[in-house]
Amino acid sequence: MNKDRNPGTSDIIMVITTSDSRDEAVKLGRMMVEKRLAACAQISGPIESHFWWDGKLDRAEEWQCRFKTSRKLYSALEQEIRKAHSYQVPQIVAVPVLAALTDFESWVMEETNTG
Repeated sequence: MNKDRNPGTSDIIMVITTSDSRDEAVKLGRMMVEKRLAACAQISGPIESHFWWDGKLDRAEEWQCRFKTSRKLYSALEQEIRKAHSYQVPQIVAVPVLAALTDFESWVMEETNTG
């Protein structure tokens, strides 16, 4: 984040999705970084999720994938995740980054070719 900007004006976001397998999460992460839609993808899990699906309370073991990217790449990243994801309705959410180390934000922008 540029020193002369106020917190809350970062150009980067975190995009989060989940998958039912580590292999798929790794595949999604690597694919989005290779396409330069994200500077980094972090995989964690397993996590336990509880949710409603087809009118029933369900539970699943999932893996979470977090992408560091720029705001302007969100639509393209969302589209690519949807195409490659095995879920009928995948979780794809963007979380704003309120503040970031200037060098880190520059790195994200450079690695996604948006700097």
